[in-house]
This record gives sequence, C-alpha cells and structure tokens, in this order.
Amino acid sequence: MGQQEKVSTSLAGAVSEGISASLAPVDAELARRYPGDPGTRQPVHTVYVPGDAFDAGTVRSWGDQALAQLDEHAPDAASFAAVLGLSDELAEPVYSRVRAKLEREPVEDLRVDFEDGYRPASSADEDETAARAARVIADAYKNGTAAPYMGIRMKCMEEAVRDRGIRTLDIFLTGLMEHGGLPDGLVLTLPKVTYPEQVTAMVRLLEAFEKQHGLDAGRLGFEIQIETSQSILAADGTAAVARMIDAAEGRATGLHYGTFDYSACLGVSAAYQASDHPAADHAKAVMQVAAAGTGVRVSDGSTNVLPVGSTAKVHDAWRLHYGLTRRALARAYYQGWDMHPGHIPTRYAAVFAFYREGFEQAAARLAAYASQSTGDIADEPATAKALAGYLLRGLDCGALDNGEVARRAGLTRADLEGYAAPRRGDLTVTAGQ
Repeated sequence: MGQQEKVSTSLAGAVSEGISASLAPVDAELARRYPGDPGTRQPVHTVYVPGDAFDAGTVRSWGDQALAQLDEHAPDAASFAAVLGLSDELAEPVYSRVRAKLEREPVEDLRVDFEDGYRPASSADEDETAARAARVIADAYKNGTAAPYMGIRMKCMEEAVRDRGIRTLDIFLTGLMEHGGLPDGLVLTLPKVTYPEQVTAMVRLLEAFEKQHGLDAGRLGFEIQIETSQSILAADGTAAVARMIDAAEGRATGLHYGTFDYSACLGVSAAYQASDHPAADHAKAVMQVAAAGTGVRVSDGSTNVLPVGSTAKVHDAWRLHYGLTRRALARAYYQGWDMHPGHIPTRYAAVFAFYREGFEQAAARLAAYASQSTGDIADEPATAKALAGYLLRGLDCGALDNGEVARRAGLTRADLEGYAAPRRGDLTVTAGQ
C-alpha cells in the first residue's frame, strides 16, 4: 500500500459552518426554482381540436384517418421509407410501429380549443360546448378511450375576452368535478400571455377553484403559450418568459411556442412563417434556457402545411413535417403541435426513427458508464442523465421496448429513472440503487 499520507487542515470547522449558514437561503432558492424534470411522461405532440368539432369519437377518428392516409399514399414500409428517406434498416421497424401506434394510441395529448380555432354562435353556445367537453373527457377516462393527456385551451387574459375565458374554464372544470373529479391527465393551456401578471391572475383563478372544491393546493397546473414578442423580451429588456415561470408559483407545466401568432407579431410574412425561421429559433432558445432545470417543459409549434390532395402533395407535406420534427428533436424540443390527422404518421415516424437510430449507442454508453468500464467515450454523470432520459422518452412513446433496452443496456426502467432524475449534487447513482 505504501506510506500513509498525513492529512492536515488550516481552517477551523466554524469557517465551513459559517459558509453553509450564509448559503442556506441560496440552497433553498435553488431547490425551489430549479427542482429538475418532474420525471413524468412528456407527450410527443399536442393535437388541436376546435370545441365544436370535438366529440367522443375524436381520438379514434384521428387514428383512423391517419391509417387511411397511409393505406392510400404509403401502403407499405418501402414506400413510406422512400418518401421520408428512411434507411432500409429502419424502414420496417418504423412503419410497423407507426401503424401499431395509430391503432393503439393515435393521440398522446389533445387540447379542446376554445381560442383561435373556435367560433361559437353565441355565449350560450360556448357554455354548452364547454360543459359537453367536460362530460366527454370525463367519460373517456372512465371507459379507457381517452388520450393519455387531455384538456382545453381557454381564451387569454386580455381584457376583450378575459371574462369569457374565465367562464369557459370554470364551466369545464366544474363539469369534470360533477362527472367524477379531475383526471390525472388533465392539462390546461393559457394562450397569448404577454405579462407575468396574467400568469399570476391564472394562479389566483386556479387557487379559488381549488379552495371552492376542497382540492389540494397546487392540484391544477397549466401551460403558458408563448405567442407574443413581449413574452420573450419585456419592455425593460428582461426575459419576460423567465418571470412568467416564477409568477406561476410552481404551477407552470410547459411553455408552448405559437408559430404563427409569434411570427406575425414580429412582422414575418405569411409565406415565411415556420418553426425553423430564425425568429422562431431565437424565441425557443430563450424559452429553453428560461425553463432549464425548473421542471417546465418546452414544446415546439406546428406547421400549417396540411397533407391533403394528391399523393404528390401529401408526400411533400409529409417530408416537410418529418424534417421539421427531426430538426426539433435534435434541438431538444421533444414535443410539438399537430393540426391534422395526416400529420401524426410523420410525427411518429420522426420520433421513432430518432430514438431507434440512437438506441444502440445510447444503451451501450450508459451500460459502460453503469459498469464503470472504459470505452471510446468518457461520459460524465450529466451525460449519463441525458442518456437515460433519451431511453426513457423512447420507451414512453413506443419507439423502444423494455426488453430490448434491458438486453442492450443491462438496466431496468427503475435504473434508468435513477440516472435520469438524480438528487441535486448526486449524479453518481449506480444500477440497482
């Protein structure tokens, strides 16, 4: 063993204790503001359905329409792969998984839209539509036909529509309570937020509802939709979106980028309004940095180019949507908005290809890290966290199977979750812990 080293110190224990005491408020603030990812499933997309078009058959209808599009425009793996440029190795696994997904779980997250996509005949009509949405969603969760996540997008907190938005939300939430309570997959979206005070108003509104119904404080969360320049850069030059997250008091679950409203706000011509425009990249980068570590997730926007018409036009729209989705995934935007049933085959194709392409390497690297073996890449704990998160997202959406991940990485789902969500200051958790 050799000679034992003499260990000496110069500082009294009181120095360390004093430093710890002085940093205690910072420790508490870090824990409050940056709790890390919640560790729950994040849907790969959100589907818009206008309130007057939503009914009990909507989720299944989207799946059936998507399958019919595949049958008509890409009836086998080879033809679908040729459109999207998938490799021979990926063609059959991706195509078969896409079809299985459309049959089993065509929509992961659905928002009944009471904002831009909804034009009621009267205020009474919107009342009735909100009540019906609550009943249909409650029934869907009871009978097992619901998407994993469902909810509404209300009108915004601006003066012209504020009272109407509050009333619609009240009717919807009250209806859910009357039909058995709030489902676990409930999601609410607040659009066109420009000031943190509007987020605070939403918090007060949800607090009042919880108190009225005896619900646990904080039971209701909501997404903040980023659709205005003021939500990115405030008049005083600060990042307003960061202040919005703080104003949500722990209730914000997501930041959703609104491609077309935000682009129009900046004066981008209609022909150039897209999720890969430089203005969009800037907004989403600010959102991403503001949300990092807070547990608030970022979602990309959508494309308004619909896969309809001739086979050539459908294929062009599919290629565009597939490319935008792959681009977003590479930039760590793991969720987006889909506007048409024809978008979901390419949504799932892009997501499945993304995870299957990187599966072998990610599993091998995490296995090497877990066994502390040497390889051609020296991964750090933070990278192990990212690798585990990548595999978990692949499992959640159906791109990967538990069995193949376990065989290749030698890790259970519980092991992956341990790596993906370590305690602050502890990024050295090992398999089985």
